[in-house]
Amino acid sequence: MLAVAIVFWCSAFLLVYTHAGYPLVLWALARLRRTRGFAEAPPGELPSVSLVVAAYDEEAVIEEKVRNALALDYPRERLELIVASDGSGDRTAELARAAGADLVLDLPRVGKAAAQDEAVARARGELVAFSDANSLWAPEALRRLVAPLADPRVGYVCGQLRFSAIAGATNQEGAYWRYEMAVRSLESRLGGITAGNGAIYALRRSDYEAGDPYTGDLSLPFRMAKRGKRAVYAAGALAEEPMVPTLEGEFRRKRRMMARAWGTVLRGGLLSPRGYPPLFAFELASHRVLRYGSPFLHLVALGANAALIGHGAVYAVTLGIQIAFLFAALLGALLPLRPLRLAYYYALVTGSIAVGFVDWVRGGAPLVWEKER
Repeated sequence: MLAVAIVFWCSAFLLVYTHAGYPLVLWALARLRRTRGFAEAPPGELPSVSLVVAAYDEEAVIEEKVRNALALDYPRERLELIVASDGSGDRTAELARAAGADLVLDLPRVGKAAAQDEAVARARGELVAFSDANSLWAPEALRRLVAPLADPRVGYVCGQLRFSAIAGATNQEGAYWRYEMAVRSLESRLGGITAGNGAIYALRRSDYEAGDPYTGDLSLPFRMAKRGKRAVYAAGALAEEPMVPTLEGEFRRKRRMMARAWGTVLRGGLLSPRGYPPLFAFELASHRVLRYGSPFLHLVALGANAALIGHGAVYAVTLGIQIAFLFAALLGALLPLRPLRLAYYYALVTGSIAVGFVDWVRGGAPLVWEKER
């Protein structure tokens, strides 16, 4: 039983570490190390930026998105707005043109990555920024997003996404996202962030890699690290979008995201250690590899713990804790109590990682996406 006990305690330790221990280690390292800053932008005009919005059947929000982008506190002559309609069957392209987008691409259904590739190929800006059609940026967001790129050591910048809750919503994504943003802020001060988000990010057009199905929020930071550049978080660059109202809807959204993420992890080069600075490699292993392995660690911990019953009172206690958490998650599907909802949210999101993995094994990374209404 010694081997089973080792497996159990290692699994339990890794679970606690990736969710709670890792942020504490980051906090301690940030306190011990000098904060890594950025070079100040030289005086003069701002860089030209092409803002790309890939959209699929977004007629309900695309006009507001275009107006929001054109109202940003950025010189209009330095800003190009490109809407790439990915095979929309509604009036997305028509409404984007009418609202004043500089360039509207009415593409066949090719998938988000290919739609962005086409937009970047037509872009004129020195920098390219990306946003979702339902994400609204604060007026100063673009200035703050591109400011770190004045430093040649910085290759990728991700802004802060906030979720606006809908009355009666059961989704607990907001609580998780605040935790995630705190971790991201610490990573940015050290080796660099390990993932971005599609709502608000920017990079140099010369650094964009077209034709790669794994290019995206997860791959860009680690690929920049392999090139000797940093991926950073600009907390002052704010974007807001509506939250998926239900936990079940969030599960479906996360499942689709993870089917794509597993392709990046297993085929897109994330696990290849060559080129990573040591601190960034530590962050990537702690925040991404272990986090994505958490559903499998939970299963191993539960199975090993059950096998150890009768070999010490401590194993009865640890099994009781695991069963109690699962029971709380089940109750969270029925009762609107916040602690129970959080347990239910964690169980669904963790489950989505495993289901997304199965989806990827069965069908590969999805090229096209459907929105969660």
